[in-house]
Amino acid sequence: MAPDKFKGSASATDVAAAVSRGIRRARPDAVITQVPVADGGDGTVDAALAAGFDPVPLTVSGPTGEQVSATYARSACTAVLELAGTCGLSRLPGGVASPLAASSRGLGEVIVAALDAGCRDLVIGIGGSASTDGGAGMLSALGAVLRGPSGDVLADGGAALADVARLDLSGLHPALAEASLVVACDVDNPLTGPVGAAEVYGPQKGCDPAQVGLLDAALSRWADVVAVTTGADHRDVAGAGAAGGVGFAAIAVLGASLRPGIDLVLDLVGFDQALAGCELVVTGEGSLDAQSLHGKAPVGVADRACAAGVPVVAVAGRSTLTPAELARVGILGSFALLDIEPDVATCLAEPLPLLERLGHEIAVQQLP
Repeated sequence: MAPDKFKGSASATDVAAAVSRGIRRARPDAVITQVPVADGGDGTVDAALAAGFDPVPLTVSGPTGEQVSATYARSACTAVLELAGTCGLSRLPGGVASPLAASSRGLGEVIVAALDAGCRDLVIGIGGSASTDGGAGMLSALGAVLRGPSGDVLADGGAALADVARLDLSGLHPALAEASLVVACDVDNPLTGPVGAAEVYGPQKGCDPAQVGLLDAALSRWADVVAVTTGADHRDVAGAGAAGGVGFAAIAVLGASLRPGIDLVLDLVGFDQALAGCELVVTGEGSLDAQSLHGKAPVGVADRACAAGVPVVAVAGRSTLTPAELARVGILGSFALLDIEPDVATCLAEPLPLLERLGHEIAVQQLP
């Protein structure tokens, strides 16, 4: 049982548990292994916790500076962190966008906490960003200092990068030198330009056209300063534009490597080992649609399961994919809430009883 979350409706853990209950109603003898997954956005830490990692609660800066409660997951020297749960869109006060001032500082504060706790292998999910600050806030929390032309320390936020003149990395957290950072990243956008962070993702974060232009110019200046400081220009690296440029800062300054989010999470939670002896894999997410075909969790799960010769079906709130489209990515069929409950509001508000019913159907139709 390896679903992603139904965003805004049910966690991956709750989805897995509900479908499992439905399967057991039809097949009490079924042996079910629940391995909730995520694709690097919100739910990444939850997936690690479900796999046996320990929760580490802390308080960090939200996207606009307010203090928020967050959690990272730890097992021995490995820490799993996510941007979404610290300074992502979901943590904006009142849901009000702040595209020019929002910062990635909170993610840096979680990294500091994990390093201070002795973690040296860091897995970082960066989906769901509220900011377009080129990762400058994250670096500032880690000890970097950004200064303007007169030597003043810059404020947080992407707009402030229009005035960046110097980057001082001498105060970076010393443990970074011996740490390994792997970032979950599912986009290949560069930092700047017509397919860069501001142009492509700025509007989703509340930018109007003028603000998009301002942020793109500010990111270009930021990339110039980072290149002078580090001796290498990473603005055009695939994935540099991820999370408003957090990908850029992670690559250019922290020496991080980027990996597809679902592959990273599947390795983290031991998915391949859990497949041994399975007769069926159930995956899913809230909406199975065209976006699902581009590296989302259900397709990543199906890739691994098919390689092991295990058939796959999917549960969803809704599915707009044809049977042929599903088959092309290794999914035999889909079971959607809207198939059994036409009222969308009910599906969103009370998904778990409906998921139990789908689990019962899956057992009847798919299990020998």
